[in-house]
Amino acid sequence: MKRSGINEAIRKASACFKKKGWHLPPESRWDVTDFGLGDFRKYGLVLMNLTDEKEYCEKLMYGLKDQRTPAHCHRRKKEDIIARSGVLIVQVWNKNPDEISAPEEFRVKVNGKIRRVKPGDRIRLHSGERITLAPGIYHEFYSESDDCIIGEISSGNDDLHDNFFVNPDIGRFPNIEEDEPPIAKLLSE
Repeated sequence: MKRSGINEAIRKASACFKKKGWHLPPESRWDVTDFGLGDFRKYGLVLMNLTDEKEYCEKLMYGLKDQRTPAHCHRRKKEDIIARSGVLIVQVWNKNPDEISAPEEFRVKVNGKIRRVKPGDRIRLHSGERITLAPGIYHEFYSESDDCIIGEISSGNDDLHDNFFVNPDIGRFPNIEEDEPPIAKLLSE
């Protein structure tokens, strides 16, 4: 990813957060990724760790319409994904989608209530709604609205060792091509 693209993504996310009334902490800890796929507009996400403690984590994320966070799971982390502003689509599987031969119904919690779903089901979350994802539940999400502010509250976060993507070509952090000075230091730097 070019540094200019990272800077622009941070500016857009900041403007959206400000417009929607989200006040950012001092010395914000930014994370911008194209998942190593080289197409930020198709596969990308802007994240900010608001709190990152050993026991728990809170993130604020920003996504554009149809910009995907590719299918992945966590082996240790349990998380709530929350549509803070906009409409978010979360697609879920009970195991690696490439390994499903006979779809088995499973359960996820949506807005605190158990919902029966099938592998690949898409769950639409409107502002304020949330889905709880247990460890091992594969998920992919994207904004259905022009843009979306997404919250995450989770158990301890380990981006280096607890992200298991379906696509083996995916890397959690981008390779950066320095074409202008950074406006913020990224978590990965």
